[in-house]
Amino acid sequence: MNDTGQNIHASKRPPADRPIDVSGVRITHPGRVVYPDDGITKGEVAAYYAAVADWILPEIINRPLSMVRCPGGTDSACFFQKHHAAKLGSSVRPIPLEEKGGGEDDYVYIRDRKGLLQLVQMNTIEFHPWGSRVDKPDAPDRIVLDLDPAPGVAWEAVVEGARGIRDLLDGMKLASFVRTSGGKGLHVVVPFRRGPDWQAVKDFCERVADTMVERAPDRYIATASKAQREGKIFIDWLRNARGATSVCSWSLRAREGAPVAMPLRWDELGKVGGGAAFGMQAAIARARSLKADPWEGMARLQQRLPKG
Repeated sequence: MNDTGQNIHASKRPPADRPIDVSGVRITHPGRVVYPDDGITKGEVAAYYAAVADWILPEIINRPLSMVRCPGGTDSACFFQKHHAAKLGSSVRPIPLEEKGGGEDDYVYIRDRKGLLQLVQMNTIEFHPWGSRVDKPDAPDRIVLDLDPAPGVAWEAVVEGARGIRDLLDGMKLASFVRTSGGKGLHVVVPFRRGPDWQAVKDFCERVADTMVERAPDRYIATASKAQREGKIFIDWLRNARGATSVCSWSLRAREGAPVAMPLRWDELGKVGGGAAFGMQAAIARARSLKADPWEGMARLQQRLPKG
């Protein structure tokens, strides 16, 4: 006993795992450990998304969403979910979309912070939006080129590749933006005015990737063949098809260390040490300290993809 008459170990006992309120959403089992290697709990994940909500919501609202859900934590069976279910929450909305094989099914979208936190309550860790919006799901307005390095490729080479894509796009009068993937690589993101269909967008992305390969075939590859990727960076343009998705800025990743996909200014890129450079706490600190959006001006751009 200490001098207050309390057991000195009482503070080390885990608190009762009672539901908590986070931004008006009831989070159950907040003490459940989600990232076992890091001791990060479900309540802390919910607090993270509440802290960065103003940053992540512009990335995901009113877009069809796929989610990575991890009900048993990130070291257990996580899975992608794209279809709507009533249990996801009252602010998680259905959007009927045509399926590849024909027919329709209800996909997921959200419009506000409550929808975001309701998905977190249902053990969502990662958010992967479409490159189009729910009002016109077949009119894309954003592409993502993912630089995915093979094992052993230096980070500096990934940075050089992202800058090479930026310069190539600059030559087409297209402004681009960059983020860490929360994994090994970088994403180069290009917004544009709606107009081209999915096939035209996919064809454009393939041309960009092929041009990079033509310029440096010893450094880049544009096919998903793992057998040919040794020592190279795969420029993944395949994420730009209808129904394909990429993780959004400010999303956690279901990986050790709780890394975050982080938007950067181009002039910050050389100061970052890797695709998983930002953990959850570093991301919260960045969100609080930012004086301007790293992707300032993106929403106002009215640029068009070149034809042919």
